[in-house]
Amino acid sequence: MTGQNPVQIDTSRPHPARMYDWYLGGKDNYPVDEAMGRQMLTLDPRVPVMARVNRAFMQRATRWLAGQGVRQFLDVGTGIPTEPNLHQVAQGLAADARVVYCDNDPIVLAHAAALLRGTDEGVTEYLQADVREPDVILEGARKVLDFGEPVALSLIALLHFVSDEDGAHELVGRLLEALPSGSYLVVSHATADFTPEESKAATDKLKAAGVTLALRSREEFARFFDGLELVEPGVQVPQQWHPELGEPVPGQDDGVIPGYGAVARKP
Repeated sequence: MTGQNPVQIDTSRPHPARMYDWYLGGKDNYPVDEAMGRQMLTLDPRVPVMARVNRAFMQRATRWLAGQGVRQFLDVGTGIPTEPNLHQVAQGLAADARVVYCDNDPIVLAHAAALLRGTDEGVTEYLQADVREPDVILEGARKVLDFGEPVALSLIALLHFVSDEDGAHELVGRLLEALPSGSYLVVSHATADFTPEESKAATDKLKAAGVTLALRSREEFARFFDGLELVEPGVQVPQQWHPELGEPVPGQDDGVIPGYGAVARKP
């Protein structure tokens, strides 16, 4: 594991990765995360379904990429391990796949051993870094991945926690710039397009708790893929992106899933 700096876990305010874990029924969260999670459920009780739909999108996108011959994955904003995780999907289809996970939450670092249980033929590594430090991420990833061969950059449910003031689009551009032709960008992202009132209330509640939530429109989301070749079916609500590559999430069609997902190739 690289980039390990001892960091104290802040349990005084909610953290998106731990809230996400709570939505998924995990145990790696604190009362402050559950309390904020329950506030989100009062705004939209389907948030746990959305979280599972998002994970399912990641799994289908990884299967699709592995089917295209991609053997290297850089997953930024990994989150607390869930089953199956990205490396399990990728290495289940291609045992020699190389995966670098990256996250800035110390509780994810505490569980990195679970992230590193990959195949003998492949490589699985964990990097402690923030998406706002693209050069640190690239330096660590280069120790494991061959940047002369295509890399799939995976940013799952991450960018809506990075504001325009923090340069979200520029950060993605910096990461992509270092990757060779034939690489891919995978992004899922929450939006207020379908639920404007609930989304504003959620944004305000999280802001009061010190969590940034930058919900972007379809057009703003699509900007992350400027200069890339979108894979069919293009920008979609996550559950409609190649549904044939996975099992449907129970409840996914009972109401709107306020998010987008897409995959695109770097020419």
